[in-house]
Amino acid sequence: MSVSIARRQRAERALATLADLVALTKPRVVSLLVVTGVCGYLAGAAGRVDLGALFAVAGGGALAAGGANALNCAFDRDLDAVMSRTRRRPIPGGRVTVTNAVVLGVSMNAVAALWLVGSANALAAGLALAGTFWYLLVYTMWLKRRSTQNIVIGGAAGCFPPLVGWAAATGSLDATALALAAVIFLWTPPHFWALATLLRDDYRRAGVPMLPAVISIERTAGEAFVYAVATVAASLTPLLWGGAGGIYAVSALGLGAAFVARANAFRTHADRATARRLFGYSIIYLAALFLALVIDRMVSR
Repeated sequence: MSVSIARRQRAERALATLADLVALTKPRVVSLLVVTGVCGYLAGAAGRVDLGALFAVAGGGALAAGGANALNCAFDRDLDAVMSRTRRRPIPGGRVTVTNAVVLGVSMNAVAALWLVGSANALAAGLALAGTFWYLLVYTMWLKRRSTQNIVIGGAAGCFPPLVGWAAATGSLDATALALAAVIFLWTPPHFWALATLLRDDYRRAGVPMLPAVISIERTAGEAFVYAVATVAASLTPLLWGGAGGIYAVSALGLGAAFVARANAFRTHADRATARRLFGYSIIYLAALFLALVIDRMVSR
């Protein structure tokens, strides 16, 4: 009986450790990045899908993004320890060492790069690694603790997944691929500032200059509205050179109108309720917009 109990306890500890390692990768964040990467591939492929390359974009993209998040957790462990939202994460909770988190993050990115090189191409692999370096060096190590523009400039790391997907499908980047990156670049501030509004006390406690923690919610909401309008404008640019057709045009206009409406509600009321609604819809908006482009290009090409 004692042997059976010991085995069960070892199995439980192993599962708990695995769960902590997975938590370091921030799976919910990774899921949206994988969606934009896969949509970037499908839009670029326009119906000519190579399953090996598609799986590499999804799996390699998840590994690269998850590895970047693990490295972020290792570097930001001091901040995580004082924020109520993050203090139970594996490193500040003492369940995973910094060394193990770094090894995990580096290993995941190495595997991602090799997978993408082998199943897609070197450009896709290089872009995946560039996204990790941008997130770690530009956002995490440089801007996050120093500038209210941290999420504007540093958040550009989120632009890389659709570029990875497009490069895996076509071997190059064109104006439509860059338009997708521009949409994410402009979408990130209203998306994240809405979330940061809900967490402004946490960021103040940690001394992180996220915009809502430094200026008023009203001013933050005003800037978020400007970026939301710019996001919708950028989403329509593929129509100028025939990178998308009617299905995408109708979808982009409808989804964009709802996005701007929620951003305007946040600007008008500037409270937690409107911030929460903007944050929630922003995720739906981005995923639906990219899906609309995929459907449009698969139908029209």
